[in-house]
Amino acid sequence: MRIIYTFSILIYQFAIKLVAPINKKAKLWSVGRATIFEDLEKNVPKDKKVIWFHCASLGEFEQGRSLIEAYKKAYSDDFILLSFFSPSGYEIRKNYIHADYVCYLPADTSNNANRFIKTVNPSLAFFVKYEFWFNYLNELKKSNTSTFLVSGIFRPQQHFFKWYGGWFRKQLSSFEHFFIQNQTSLDLLQSINYHNYTLTGDTRFDRVIDVVKSSKPLHDISAFVNDQPTIVAGSTWLEDEKVIAPYVQQNTIKLIIAPHEVNPSRIKSLQHIFGSDATLYSTMDVSKNILIIDTIGLLSSLYAYGSWAYIGGGFGTGIHNTLEAASYGIPVVFGPNFDKFQEAKDLIDIEAARSISNAKEFQITADTLFKNNTDRIQKGKKAKEYVFSQGGATQKILDYLSKKDA
Repeated sequence: MRIIYTFSILIYQFAIKLVAPINKKAKLWSVGRATIFEDLEKNVPKDKKVIWFHCASLGEFEQGRSLIEAYKKAYSDDFILLSFFSPSGYEIRKNYIHADYVCYLPADTSNNANRFIKTVNPSLAFFVKYEFWFNYLNELKKSNTSTFLVSGIFRPQQHFFKWYGGWFRKQLSSFEHFFIQNQTSLDLLQSINYHNYTLTGDTRFDRVIDVVKSSKPLHDISAFVNDQPTIVAGSTWLEDEKVIAPYVQQNTIKLIIAPHEVNPSRIKSLQHIFGSDATLYSTMDVSKNILIIDTIGLLSSLYAYGSWAYIGGGFGTGIHNTLEAASYGIPVVFGPNFDKFQEAKDLIDIEAARSISNAKEFQITADTLFKNNTDRIQKGKKAKEYVFSQGGATQKILDYLSKKDA
């Protein structure tokens, strides 16, 4: 099975290189790995304890970020190595100040994994959420490296829990400990006779709580909103924007929209959709009603200025981060694809969030939220209370590690 698995990785790697000349992300993926081992040799010290954190992309990074920063604060002499699989994570966080070195993860072939582990020689390895690179895990196990899954989440559909999943189940033995998010994951691990877990919850809650506590006012955004009814739409895609646009164009409200991808073509598309009443953040005209955010790094602070939030991604592969908005005490709305996100289901259960499936449902939901201030404020209060009640996962992991060192 390992041969088949590695062969599939090689095919994927070949396909990426094949399309790299015509695909920007593929080119970044390929070029970013071209000199990775030489770069690691130059930048990773041999005389320090190396702690390796791996995240698939930007979302997983935000999930692991609170642990990275807390670990660095507690063990400042250790060398933090942060790796990414996706360009969307690496390109944005390659200068992250709390990591001593940031790199792409070489493709998960047996040779790459062996060379990476020998070069880096990590004392501890942390994989975030559901990153399972089996050749890397195998090399970590062979080198007796303590390996952990952070904010782990398991689902019945995964190979580990299928009748044919024997080989995949065996690979999980590479983990010393699983820090898992929910009871379902716990039950699934127990069902395949893994008991080395701690139910910590999700480290993302710690991150968003920290962000809210340390947030600073954005005076230009405040001037744009000017105490008017406002929707903050975060991490949107084209299908989200098609749902939002009719309502915004027919009602006198403010909209702040931050697309998931900030590039010239996406910004141009948004300008076309929202027309002459839209202004860019970089050239803001506060008299306009629609503000298109054409820079990165602002979204988590923007939610403070919304009456309620719309979170994008629900008409695609899945919604983006609902917790950032909820932490500011505003109701959350999103598209239909949210089933993989426990926090979204929890927010719906406490009536702090709602899922919509089309522009008509968006209109009904928006009208309801804007017309009933008392109810909207109450929903927002529930959202914030939910987020703040879920904190503490990071400290539970640090407590485990401190006992391990004792």
